[in-house]
Amino acid sequence: MEHIRDAFDPIAQEYDAQRVHIIPDLGNYYGAAVWAAVAKDNHPEILDIGAGTGLMSALVLEKFPGAKLTLLDISENMLAVARKRFSHRENIRYVVSDYSRSPLGGPYDLVISALSIHHLTSEDKRQLFNGIFAALKPGGMFINADQAEGETLLFRQMYLDYWNDFMKSGPLDEQERLEILRRRDTLDRNEKLSSQLRWLQESGFTDVDVVYKNRTFIVTVARKG
Repeated sequence: MEHIRDAFDPIAQEYDAQRVHIIPDLGNYYGAAVWAAVAKDNHPEILDIGAGTGLMSALVLEKFPGAKLTLLDISENMLAVARKRFSHRENIRYVVSDYSRSPLGGPYDLVISALSIHHLTSEDKRQLFNGIFAALKPGGMFINADQAEGETLLFRQMYLDYWNDFMKSGPLDEQERLEILRRRDTLDRNEKLSSQLRWLQESGFTDVDVVYKNRTFIVTVARKG
């Protein structure tokens, strides 16, 4: 994932500010992911995969302020922003690593991820789902706020048109928008939602569902029974 690191290291400082103008309905998107995060107590062990600047972790910590959190990302610059965000907090560990190739550790009560796993190849996604299942405690949950390909070519194009129109409607200037589109076209490897749900089930997860969907943007939930 070195190419992912090289693409996101330079934009670490601007990442959070741009999100609301890149991802439609951002509040409800992340809100659904946080709502789906369920733990046995208020002090869960949580792993954030592809944690970036810690945006998803910050929202989950509002729900579980006593959580013990591990932020895992390949970009040192992105995690540097997360360190500043959580400078006042304890029980947070930062790991700079390629999560598609490195052990995940554990066991965890929750594994969360936002807008990261779609960068992996199909086989790497499947292997990662296997690794997440192994890293969770019995009853633990995997929450993934990510992207999905349209089930047919028609819907793939409709989703792209919707996304493009959204970005054009906001304050991003032309250079910013073109750079975002370049990253999307070169780095995104979206999979159909149906495939992702099947792979989660094949990894051993029992309760698998979709708690949010807005065209390309999805939140899937999987529980280790």
